[in-house]
Amino acid sequence: MNQTLSAERVLADVAELIGCDPAEIAPDDNLADHGLDSVRTMVLVERWRAAGAEALEYADLAEQPELAHWTELLTGEAA
Repeated sequence: MNQTLSAERVLADVAELIGCDPAEIAPDDNLADHGLDSVRTMVLVERWRAAGAEALEYADLAEQPELAHWTELLTGEAA
């Protein structure tokens, strides 16, 4: 859990990288279906590590590529 990352930031970061409006992403969507690939996922890992989620690993996100899972993992909040 990280205090510097919010649910809004996680959503905004994901939407930015896949080039869509945040409102187009439902919490339970598979982000790969929106075009999020492994390279972009690694960009997010590095971005979120720099924001304080030092223990975050690529596998943490790749195992379950859903916004709700990522938000809970990074913030402790529901998406």
